[in-house]
Amino acid sequence: MTSILLPDNEAEIEAIVHEAAQSRSALAIHGGGTRPIGRPVHAERALSTQLLTGITLYEPSELVISARAGTPLSEIQETLAANRQRLPFEPIDYRQLLGGHGTPTIGGMTASNSSGPRRIHAGAARDSLIGVRATTGRGETIKTGGRVMKNVTGYDFVKLLAGSWGTLGVLTEVTYKLVPEAETERTLLLSGLSSERGVAALTAALGTPFEVTAAAHLPATDGMPARTLLRLEGFEASVRYRSERLDQVLKPFGNFDIIAAEASRVLWKGIRDVEALEVPHEAAIWRISVRPTDGPKVGDALAAALGSRLVYDWGGGLVWASAPGEGDGGAAVVRAAVTAVGGHAMLVRGSPTLRATVPVFEPEEPAVAAMSRLIKATFDPAGVLNPGRM
Repeated sequence: MTSILLPDNEAEIEAIVHEAAQSRSALAIHGGGTRPIGRPVHAERALSTQLLTGITLYEPSELVISARAGTPLSEIQETLAANRQRLPFEPIDYRQLLGGHGTPTIGGMTASNSSGPRRIHAGAARDSLIGVRATTGRGETIKTGGRVMKNVTGYDFVKLLAGSWGTLGVLTEVTYKLVPEAETERTLLLSGLSSERGVAALTAALGTPFEVTAAAHLPATDGMPARTLLRLEGFEASVRYRSERLDQVLKPFGNFDIIAAEASRVLWKGIRDVEALEVPHEAAIWRISVRPTDGPKVGDALAAALGSRLVYDWGGGLVWASAPGEGDGGAAVVRAAVTAVGGHAMLVRGSPTLRATVPVFEPEEPAVAAMSRLIKATFDPAGVLNPGRM
């Protein structure tokens, strides 16, 4: 049975990791427990950051916030909402998709580089991350970046640690730049388009200067027609003007309906958290990144071969796809479809047995894999942090 270590300061984390490195005993790194993604980590001890909590810096006028890694994401968002501010990249909440019941933390969000529909407009989590404190596999705490973007100098370890899934270091504190909350939003809805035509409409709108902040296509399912969705955010007058201008751009695809602000927020939360996929819990879920125009090609191939349900986000560049949970979870078909167009596929949901037997992350090219091993060896020479996760 795995024992859980609950340090509440960096010194304790340093001591735990240093001892693990000396004895070469693996540590499973846990945040809020809401992202069981990647290969299962076999370790007798888990190091959890859930006691490492608290906002350490918040300057609303400077649009910057720092918090210790175990701070609940809800606490961050509530604090920002009180000043009508937000994290730019709309982080996904994996709990419904993965059946988790933990508490999302800002450290877990950073370690997984979680980003939602607004990524096409604001970038990923790593693009807003400007400072990090982390304890490496040597048991040494490093600080990189700062409170402003220009402080990021030399090797950009900030970007390296975001999305490293706890394999390079235990995050202890992170600093993010913020943006003001939008005054209002609305979503433009086109109905009944095929995936190819829907993505073409998204591409046309995203190619304009009218600042679309989210673009998704939901294929027809369970008697509901296909929906092609474009979100506009900002001041009321600006949102109205941009939707009027997009009317001309979207004419070749039909007339659109307008979904008002509150309903729009609910709709995009469902897309962000992949609630729109609506598949049985035993189904495997793949997260596929390709060129937006290739999204429908991949989706059509998976629907034909695996009966996949699909959600297209990021203008068609992010494809969420279901697959049968037995066998290889559709891995051979998914990898073949992605290889045909170029891209990446990650198994987000699957049984522990499935995640232990198929490559969860996209296999790397030999040169890239060699560089990854070198980076891992530099940060964690004893290989004690989440071994085998990636």
